[in-house]
Amino acid sequence: MNNRKIIKGYKTLISSRFNADTSPYKFKDGIIYTLYSDEFNLLKFGFAKNYKVLEKKLSSKALILLDMKKGNKKDLFLLITTLKELGIKYSDNFHFKYSGSLMRHLSTLGWPAGRSLYKQRKIKKELVCA
Repeated sequence: MNNRKIIKGYKTLISSRFNADTSPYKFKDGIIYTLYSDEFNLLKFGFAKNYKVLEKKLSSKALILLDMKKGNKKDLFLLITTLKELGIKYSDNFHFKYSGSLMRHLSTLGWPAGRSLYKQRKIKKELVCA
């Protein structure tokens, strides 16, 4: 016969320190946004600290604000990295060529791209007027 004893009790959890940055506000919230250039048929994604900074960007260029929401720079970095991994090419300053597949990816990723996209409305309007 086997003479094993079963010892009942609780094991102690040994905590260890690990290198995790727990500093609050490392990625401060601001505004993540999508802009559209009708002239070049490009989308631009970005981050602004507040509404004043975003308004300044809009007034300095001929860009249309498609949508915006609260977010941080990490969100922008993750979007650019994900789109790059999906094989979507971009130029400097995060300018992307407008395409239906890009818009589907943005929708899937939860990026603010507008519910009724400006480009789609313009095309439909031109077809109705023709």
